[in-house]
Amino acid sequence: RELARLAARTDEVMLTGRDEAALRALAHELGGKAHWHACDLGRPGAPAELMAAMSARGLHCHRLVNNAGFGLVGQAHELSAEEQLASLDVNVRALTELTLAALPGMMGRREGGVLNLGSVAAFLPGPGIAVYYAGKAYVQALSESLWAEAAERGVTITTLAPGPVNTAFLARATKGARSTESTIFHLDAAEVARQGWEGFLAGRMTVIPGLGNRIVVALSRIAPRRLLAKAVQRRQMARVARS
Repeated sequence: RELARLAARTDEVMLTGRDEAALRALAHELGGKAHWHACDLGRPGAPAELMAAMSARGLHCHRLVNNAGFGLVGQAHELSAEEQLASLDVNVRALTELTLAALPGMMGRREGGVLNLGSVAAFLPGPGIAVYYAGKAYVQALSESLWAEAAERGVTITTLAPGPVNTAFLARATKGARSTESTIFHLDAAEVARQGWEGFLAGRMTVIPGLGNRIVVALSRIAPRRLLAKAVQRRQMARVARS
């Protein structure tokens, strides 16, 4: 929502998501510059359907923001394999499909770009939320590679990699279980969006909001991976108090 508000200051926007009522409300707020198409990006064929919906309105994708995603907290062997694979359908497959669909036009026009929502998780092992962390590592690696490929064609590829943000992500990740984690230190969604959007327009490869998050990423490059894995595991398991 916050990224759409920023984009709509200068561009027409195409909003998508599963909640049709929320899309209608946001489109109404943004006014005549906003279009919407409700779909579940985890469903096979949905990304192509979204691109077709844009074409039907006479629009092309100048800038693509891949923000959809979800994760599941818990031991990988105990969580539903089907749900974990469904998260990859959204976090990895749909992101890749939309990016590959939009890039040829951007490259041909020599303008535009892709803003991918990554995470500090991309730089760490993730016991306790393993599939999500692995998916974000993929997003980071893909984005960095495409950044180099696209730079000479005037196209920007940026990864926005925050830590915890005040959204509904954690409630879904824990399936509503009582959280023991304070949200005091979670970043504000509007501020994360602002930093990400400004970094994207400036052509940065990666934007990491928050000094603490930047310190974590710096330490991840030098700390032993075994130590990092155990530290993340303790944090994830302490997040939720299960009754």
